[in-house]
Amino acid sequence: MSDDENTTTSTVTFTPNTSEKIQSALQSLTTIVNPTLSVTSSTTPLSILNECQIYAQIAALLRSPNSGAGDNNLCRWLYDTFQSNVADLQLTILRFLPIIAGVYLSRVAERKPQAGFEAVLLALYAHETTTRAGEPVTVTIPDMSHPSVYHESKTTVNKNNATDRNIAVLSPLLEPHGTVRSTRRARIVGVAFELFYSKISQMSIAPKIDFCKFCKIWAGQNGDMYKYFEDEDDEEDEEESNEVKIEKDKESEEIKRGRVPMPWELLQPVMRILGHCLLGPNNKNTKLFEAASEACRCLFARAMHDVNPNAILPMRSLLRLSKNIDEFDATEPPKTDVISL
Repeated sequence: MSDDENTTTSTVTFTPNTSEKIQSALQSLTTIVNPTLSVTSSTTPLSILNECQIYAQIAALLRSPNSGAGDNNLCRWLYDTFQSNVADLQLTILRFLPIIAGVYLSRVAERKPQAGFEAVLLALYAHETTTRAGEPVTVTIPDMSHPSVYHESKTTVNKNNATDRNIAVLSPLLEPHGTVRSTRRARIVGVAFELFYSKISQMSIAPKIDFCKFCKIWAGQNGDMYKYFEDEDDEEDEEESNEVKIEKDKESEEIKRGRVPMPWELLQPVMRILGHCLLGPNNKNTKLFEAASEACRCLFARAMHDVNPNAILPMRSLLRLSKNIDEFDATEPPKTDVISL
């Protein structure tokens, strides 16, 4: 079992009512996914969460051509289970958000009914709206117009001048939505990703890798021109074989078909999740790190293609981090006892 699989979930008080909800949810899951799955009194959502076989079966169902419809049993189970308000069960549902959002956004252009996926996304959005109580998510940043406590200033600064400049809004206040319209889609999915990011330290590696793979598809760019980004020593390999070229052409065509609009309200939480994949405790996992690096390269190519100034600088920073992360580790102690001032 990997270190990531040992992550703990938030503490849940197993009252009789909570225990009934958990058992009912798991029994319902067995009728949809795996009838041979044995559910006992000791079975917990965490054990299901870390079951690779169950994850693979649910992921396959979510990717199937008929998934996402309003009468889809799996979507109904995902919706009802999240609405149970049991922390462990909600965490279990969040694990499948990258696939739900990935398949949903990739099919928008096909104009297929996806009421099942939309119901799940709206449930996540409503949960976050209730949690925030109508307040935006903000962060206080230093005001560069004021001197720091370590410096003296000869000029008198009006303390009442533009104090609002110290507050940056990470996520604006949320309005309740009962349906998913084209003008609201990016905001609703983006808020769902913000919820996913708030629980990302409790997620296993598999959903993070799925997220990175969908980022590459959403970008609609293969990013090959930035494969050796700011690295003059590396040179591209010699001519590839025809089979490799054909495989790359197929992949490129699939990426172009999956291209979706990437407004800032969707791109911002996407970059936060990618930053965790690159710098978080699981970044030593080769598959996750490579998937995140490739996603950053593709999204940077998309930002350059769209000439999106808000996205170019942060995506460039993430791309540079993906190239230099092995050379520098801020957590490593210094190799000398001498401190230079």
